[in-house]
Amino acid sequence: MLYAAAAYILWGLFPIYFKALQNVSPLEILWHRIAWAFVFLLMVLAVRRQWSWIAKVARRPRVLSGFAASSVLLSVNWYIYIWSVNHGHVVDASLGYFMTPLVSVVLGFLLLRERLRPAQWAAVAWAVAGVAWLTWQAGHPPWIGLSLAFSFGIYGLLRKTAALGALEGLSLETFFLFPVAFGYLLLLALNDQNAFLHASVASKSLLIAAGPITAIPLLLFAAGARRIPMSTLGLLQYLTPSLQLLLGVWIYDEPFSGRVLLGYAVIWSALAWYSLEGLWRVWLVRTAGPAMDT
Repeated sequence: MLYAAAAYILWGLFPIYFKALQNVSPLEILWHRIAWAFVFLLMVLAVRRQWSWIAKVARRPRVLSGFAASSVLLSVNWYIYIWSVNHGHVVDASLGYFMTPLVSVVLGFLLLRERLRPAQWAAVAWAVAGVAWLTWQAGHPPWIGLSLAFSFGIYGLLRKTAALGALEGLSLETFFLFPVAFGYLLLLALNDQNAFLHASVASKSLLIAAGPITAIPLLLFAAGARRIPMSTLGLLQYLTPSLQLLLGVWIYDEPFSGRVLLGYAVIWSALAWYSLEGLWRVWLVRTAGPAMDT
């Protein structure tokens, strides 16, 4: 549980890291993050001597195409998030990760033919009502939150059906993206527009640190996910958007009126209902098992 909680807390503190790089464009931060993450992951694979999966994956075109698609979704999600943080939309970004679990439920129903119980449908409908309220208040849908929720939801769907673990999967995704990242950063350098070349020592260190900052939470998450029930993991995931929301409101003074709070409260109550219903089902199954044995 500590591994998983540490991962979610680190993800929740990401706004602090990206705010420290506001002098660098979001697109350049994205490609630095991908490039340095790829280098760091190669080092991890080398230390662990974990190379055998590469030969197996190379002979499976469907796996390669799936991870190529997930790498695109991952880069889109990362870019939207970085842009949101550095343009004063941390609160809007947190909404996306609050909505992600319910978006994943809907995607599972539509694409994997997973059946939803009436209580789950009620939670989804109640969350949609919250989004509708926020849309009415703002005069437009919460595009940032919806974009983050759907891009990460579809990414999660692809990774759910993938044949690789967290470390190997992220390594393959960054491998697909690395040539683009390196080419873009090289082009900027040739035109003397690469912020890394002119940045302070602190900013250069932060950009290089994007590698471990990206990979370490994922490795912690993978270690925790193997050891605790999915129900516990599902509840812990709300640490990330909760911390992001608190940072946006209390540290970065982003607007959060009572009417907006009402929309968030509706979505939070839908998440609470969905989580409690899942825990109730787990408890029923566990109590029914011993009863049947006797």
